[in-house]
Amino acid sequence: MEELLNFYQSTANIGTSGQPSAAQIAQIASEGYASVINLAVADSDNAIAEEGSLVTSTGMSYFHIPVPFEAPTPAHLKTFFGLMALLENEKVFVHCAVNARVSAFMYQYLTLKKGLAPEQATSPLLKLWLPKMDDAWKSILALSLGEIEG
Repeated sequence: MEELLNFYQSTANIGTSGQPSAAQIAQIASEGYASVINLAVADSDNAIAEEGSLVTSTGMSYFHIPVPFEAPTPAHLKTFFGLMALLENEKVFVHCAVNARVSAFMYQYLTLKKGLAPEQATSPLLKLWLPKMDDAWKSILALSLGEIEG
């Protein structure tokens, strides 16, 4: 099986990556994940038009929160936090196109909702992205829990 793009195991129950292929969706299911959350927009690179039906055909649940890469908002993060709370007792797989959106959202979720130290919440991809991150994403990482959930 081919390796997932930028795969990162954020916690024991949360795996993240860039866009999985159809074959990799079956692999994700075989690894015991119960749900897949997709943060990429429908026309992202390598997006699979029938991803929702592919995921649900494996027995996993599918959730899509399309986050435009050039315009992430606190509302997107609030929706993500709510969904993660709903699924917190499950093994969850979160992806976007390359794992950039996910790395930023997971950082906020793990530090603000789960109390992890920033070093523990920072994925390898986020470390590489931080020096060249644009202002839209820097503002997402600067949000407080009150600004997200308010």
